[in-house]
Amino acid sequence: MTGSWRMNRIGAALRGENPTVLRRLESGFAVIGDVQFLPGYSVLLADEPGVQRLSDLPKAKRLSFLSDMDHLGEAVERACRRLDPDFRRVNLEILGNTDPFLHAHVWPRFEWEPAELVGKPVWLYPRDRWSDERFKLGSQHDVLRDAIGSELDRLRSMA
Repeated sequence: MTGSWRMNRIGAALRGENPTVLRRLESGFAVIGDVQFLPGYSVLLADEPGVQRLSDLPKAKRLSFLSDMDHLGEAVERACRRLDPDFRRVNLEILGNTDPFLHAHVWPRFEWEPAELVGKPVWLYPRDRWSDERFKLGSQHDVLRDAIGSELDRLRSMA
């Protein structure tokens, strides 16, 4: 995956040019992560490019974003549980320390993770996990993308 869409992920999603978009949700976009060293890693992007933090949104939009984060987390959980018997749980995070736009990380966690890392924040994984070509998002993740998208559709139809 190459392209300038990475420079403005939200704008590219709004224009239909962000290839990581799984689904359009009420408050933003569910996207699959650029790296997949924990298969199923996804992100919820707010659909307002100028919004930097949750508190920048009006209360109703905040609640919508948090609800979408919950739905994405549940979709990742269901898909990962179905695809990997060693699935443990999902971690949800709104950090905002690096990227200057509102987004939430959805990290699946697995029993096969190294013992010294499985109970700790994902951010403690070695830096090479973030740049190693083996973990780069690609066509090998199509089944995972489809599974998460299908779960999002199923959850939406139940609401």
